[in-house]
Amino acid sequence: MTVPKVLIDGDVGLNIIFADTLKKIDLDFTSLLTPTDVPFYEIVPDKAAMPLEQITLPVTFDNPNNFQTEFMKFEVAYFESSYHAIFGRPALAKFMDVPHYLYLLLKMSGPNGVLSFRGDLKRSYDCDTGAVQIVARAQQAYEA
Repeated sequence: MTVPKVLIDGDVGLNIIFADTLKKIDLDFTSLLTPTDVPFYEIVPDKAAMPLEQITLPVTFDNPNNFQTEFMKFEVAYFESSYHAIFGRPALAKFMDVPHYLYLLLKMSGPNGVLSFRGDLKRSYDCDTGAVQIVARAQQAYEA
């Protein structure tokens, strides 16, 4: 299953996948979950948010004749997001990625040469706009 809306953020110290994403890919994930105590910060103003579980999933970056697959640990987030997942420093280190944020470009080595993935500027803009709207709704609910 392709997960097209992934935020690559080298400033984040964990990988996050959203429970809605797991449901959308029709994965019976409840038996794969393990408890966790790693908090999220900066989600709710002045508070830490606690995910309930972690999950380890195979992640593949591929082109038709060149691919790389690694098993990655994700914190499962049970809140709304405009993204399907967030890849932080652990993902970048595991795949030895080189992100070029300005160009929306991600490069990594593969068994048959360099793998290059380009982001979509319109999709990025739409996700960012959606994220701002979600935060605004959450802030209003928090202040009410």
